[in-house]
Amino acid sequence: MLLATRRAHRCTGLVVFLLATILIAAPRPAAAQGQPRKFENLKYFPKDIPRDSLLSHMHGFTRALGVRCQFCHVEDTTARAQGGRERLIFKLDDKPTKRKARFMLRMVDSLNNVVLAKLPDRSNPPVMIQCVTCHRGSPYPQTLATVLTEADHKYGVDSAVARYKMLREDMVSGRYDFSEASLTEIAETLGAQGKTADAIALLQLNQQYNPNSANIDFAMAELYRQSGNEDRAIAEYRMVLQKRPNDRRAMQRLRQLGAGTEH
Repeated sequence: MLLATRRAHRCTGLVVFLLATILIAAPRPAAAQGQPRKFENLKYFPKDIPRDSLLSHMHGFTRALGVRCQFCHVEDTTARAQGGRERLIFKLDDKPTKRKARFMLRMVDSLNNVVLAKLPDRSNPPVMIQCVTCHRGSPYPQTLATVLTEADHKYGVDSAVARYKMLREDMVSGRYDFSEASLTEIAETLGAQGKTADAIALLQLNQQYNPNSANIDFAMAELYRQSGNEDRAIAEYRMVLQKRPNDRRAMQRLRQLGAGTEH
């Protein structure tokens, strides 16, 4: 019995020794890819910010803007040319996006802690502005109206239509407002600028996704009426009444144009 006990102790000691040897010999976990062990040139974050906390902030930025670290940080092209792993030079301020990021962070701080702090009856807990509040996965916080209007002005309505379809297919959650009203509003803005044909093209696009909408028909009728195309306007007002028989606006417009409300 005593002999068996001694053998058991020897076996246990051997196991402990082997485990200790393995742990000592095993390579330590590598730092996050390309991340320095000591941070340099911090101008917004505290100099003594914990590593995990800083990396958490950085990962939050990439998610909020839908970008990678290279969006703000300079890449070490030498390492890549030599076939090495991707490495970034975090201390450099060469990229304008990094300098703008610092400005935006200070702006958000000011809005949250100075401007909104003066808001009467502020909710508790208070709503705090973050990068994702405006960016929603986009490097530049643009509305759908901005994107489509720019495409229309620069390249024509066909480009705007193609852009809308591409964005809608991607359907990145929360990035753009793809509701019926949003596209109708953009069309009405173009119509007010005298771009009637472009506005109608966007409304026709809107109809593809919202075929039962009387509001789109009414908006189109208004554009035809304002441009002097009364026959098309009448046809569209009557289309409104097919979908919404008691629409008073459509009835009034038809009376003004000397047309009946039958359809």
